[in-house]
Amino acid sequence: MTNVYISIDMEGVAGIATMDQVSRGGHGYPLAQRLMTAEANAAIEGAFAAGARSVLVNDSHGAMDNLLHEELDPRARLIFGTPKLDCMAEGISAEHDVALFLGYHAAAGSPGVLAHTYSSHFYEVRLNGAIVSEAEVNALQAAAVGVPVGLLTGDDVICGVAGKVLPGVRTVAVKIAHGHTAADSLSPAEARRLIKEAAAETVRSAGELRPVELPDVLELEIDMPTTPAAELGELVPGVRRIADKTLAATFATPREVLGCVTTCYHLAADAMIARMALYGRPTR
Repeated sequence: MTNVYISIDMEGVAGIATMDQVSRGGHGYPLAQRLMTAEANAAIEGAFAAGARSVLVNDSHGAMDNLLHEELDPRARLIFGTPKLDCMAEGISAEHDVALFLGYHAAAGSPGVLAHTYSSHFYEVRLNGAIVSEAEVNALQAAAVGVPVGLLTGDDVICGVAGKVLPGVRTVAVKIAHGHTAADSLSPAEARRLIKEAAAETVRSAGELRPVELPDVLELEIDMPTTPAAELGELVPGVRRIADKTLAATFATPREVLGCVTTCYHLAADAMIARMALYGRPTR
């Protein structure tokens, strides 16, 4: 029997494409919570139908307390809240046989619905010189404990990326990107049907999957939103400032990368809040 790990974000869920939907306090946010929870349930149902022993879900969007607990399939366990040591990959371990990434989106600096990498304030995130999305970084953390990523759902852009970088992954493109905040989406019901089927197929074939290859060295670069944000980041031990707004650091493990990203995420947000307080608008 298979132990399944699910990391679920919100931007890549069917029926979601606007900032109002993914931002707490937005008029569309309560509906987005229900859509996100329903896609999680579809994957959970598919996993158990295929013989899963257990399913652990990690709420991976924003403040990471978006899923409606009362509506979540009671057979699954849920990790929620922030900050977490492994961020969007919190809770994954060698006990898991396969990871499912649901509701994912494209990288900062790339086209795609609500594309960003961990923070909407980062202009770009690179690992070993290549632009990376959250999917690639989280897949490395999964690989560090020997777990392959077997399913990814989201828009057509991130599904295209996943098909190239995650060996043997199944993808479900629940919408086609028409812009940063515009999409041609499947109906939520149809998206859930496809996710349930794909989750079941993934669990049945989990033994055939292999984790992504782990590089010996991980060279992280983050383009911060402002000079003050980069100045704050430069104060973190081990972090170098290689351009006016670009930070860099060298790591041996994906967990160290996630720790640095999480720290820089909060520094970028704090710097932007301070800038807004002083000048009323962000200034690069």
